[in-house]
Amino acid sequence: MEDKQHTTNLEQIARYAKAMGHPTRMAILAFLAKQDSCFFGDIHEELPIAKATVSQHLKELKEAGLIQGEVEAPKVKYCINKDNWQIAKRMFAHFFAQPCCDKDCC
Repeated sequence: MEDKQHTTNLEQIARYAKAMGHPTRMAILAFLAKQDSCFFGDIHEELPIAKATVSQHLKELKEAGLIQGEVEAPKVKYCINKDNWQIAKRMFAHFFAQPCCDKDCC
């Protein structure tokens, strides 16, 4: 059972890392994290991101669970998924807290 949990955790952190693996998605996350509440508007008007690419990046972040959003025509409301944000923070902190060899190996 422990191996399955270990694998599940690695899959989840990889999913978060993949979603965060693009500078535009990192910019969107940083923008949303600074908001006092959900952002209700067009993100492409706030960030230097083409309108055509915003929806794809938002979709990736939403599928990874890092953001949540609702369509309230004609705008969309997006915010950080606070529960998953905390999970991601703990997972990355735990991952990077692993001991690493102090010796130069290359």
